[in-house]
Amino acid sequence: MSRSKNTEERDHLLLAMLPHVLFDGWSEKALLAGYEDLGGKSPDAQLLFPGGLREAAKHFGDYMDRQMQAELAKLDLEKMSMRERIAMGIRVRLELLTPHREAVRRLLAFLALPGNHFTGMQITSRTVDTIWHAIGDTSTDFSYYSKRALLAGVYGSTILYWLSDNSEEFLETHDFLDRRIAGVLKIPNIQNKIKKRLKRLTAPLSRIQRPAFRL
Repeated sequence: MSRSKNTEERDHLLLAMLPHVLFDGWSEKALLAGYEDLGGKSPDAQLLFPGGLREAAKHFGDYMDRQMQAELAKLDLEKMSMRERIAMGIRVRLELLTPHREAVRRLLAFLALPGNHFTGMQITSRTVDTIWHAIGDTSTDFSYYSKRALLAGVYGSTILYWLSDNSEEFLETHDFLDRRIAGVLKIPNIQNKIKKRLKRLTAPLSRIQRPAFRL
């Protein structure tokens, strides 16, 4: 089976599984129920997800990443500021997740179980990397890692807020997201101010010359 065909088959099984996750959680029962719904039109679930539920969870993240990337590619991001691009990336992600909101809640419960934390980190890492690339980030230095670490914090906290948000069209989540992004974008400025202050404080010391010792 080609890679594209395998991905397509995995997508079909994943989407068939999601409605059952609402009742059975992120479980083997939900995965097998999704397989049965396909009426034998899909390869065996164990063949598509040999890594079991963790692999199915990672594929859910991959599936949403691909959908998000496609939607962001339709937008004229170059006309937006970096702050607007970051917000747009996460908002598009939330819009795509909205039909699967309860499944996301149960997926997070699964990822919170002992032994599943690393899988959750892998999913988040790939998502924030996809967002940064999609909005035009080309950094390769240390900022590559710092940007992704900061965005992971924003994305993770926004998802949790969104899950408990009952406001119309999730307007409260959008406000929360804007506040989080504003706070994160202040960090480089704060760091630069600290460096400048330290430089001013240490400048007099650098001008002090120690007397030479003579024998």
